[in-house]
Amino acid sequence: MYHSWQKTEKELAEKTTLYDTNTQKLRGELRSLEERLEDMKSENDSITATLSDQQKINLELEREKRNKEEEVEQLTKLTTIDPELLIKYSKDYFLSENYKPRELTDIPPEYLSQPERKMQVLSDMYPYLMDMLEDAKHDDVTILISSAYRSFESQKNLKSAYVVQYGSTTANRFSAEQGYSEHQLGTTLDFSTKSLGGALNGFDGTPAYKWLTENAYKHGFILSYPKTNTFYKYEPWHWRFVGEDLARDLHDDGKNFYEWDQRDIDEYLIKIFD
Repeated sequence: MYHSWQKTEKELAEKTTLYDTNTQKLRGELRSLEERLEDMKSENDSITATLSDQQKINLELEREKRNKEEEVEQLTKLTTIDPELLIKYSKDYFLSENYKPRELTDIPPEYLSQPERKMQVLSDMYPYLMDMLEDAKHDDVTILISSAYRSFESQKNLKSAYVVQYGSTTANRFSAEQGYSEHQLGTTLDFSTKSLGGALNGFDGTPAYKWLTENAYKHGFILSYPKTNTFYKYEPWHWRFVGEDLARDLHDDGKNFYEWDQRDIDEYLIKIFD
């Protein structure tokens, strides 16, 4: 007689066998999955490393690209700036009779010691000049312009008149020959005041001169011929625009323009109107 407990025992055995079989199968599949996961992790680490390397390469390429773009920008900028603007003239270098600033702007009459005369300056420099004169006004100091841009021919006629009036020896002490005047650049001015009637002598005794010695460099202007210069006599009225960076560094160094090496000065050309 086949008892029910025997049937139950048989079913249990079959189920146990099936369980063991399924368990082994699942364990095998699990091991396979773990192996695949490990392979994928290794592959992912490799991809991550590759991406990291590529990102570094991309960053380096981007950096090189920016550097090249900056170089091109600097070179392009240099082609638009007159290379003569920071040259040391006054017996050292020569401007030809054909040299003229690229563009000139008229100075408003209210800033001139002789309002009826037309005076001009280099257009790129004009805003710096106006800012300086207006800043002086805010400090209750009025500075007038007695001379600005002078052409080669104008300088020639002026020097000839000085030679006739003072003799060549004396004239050579305070007046440049044509082609050697900073005024031909359009970035140089002779300043005066109303109290002087537009005259130059005595300018260093005015509030205007004191203000310029303390503030002109902030606007990019320097005194070309201070007492220590060896080119011409002391000219407290004669100021030249050289850019804010160079003017500041000359001021901080306690040197005048003609004491610096030309090669050092040339480094500032690209920043002259920044």
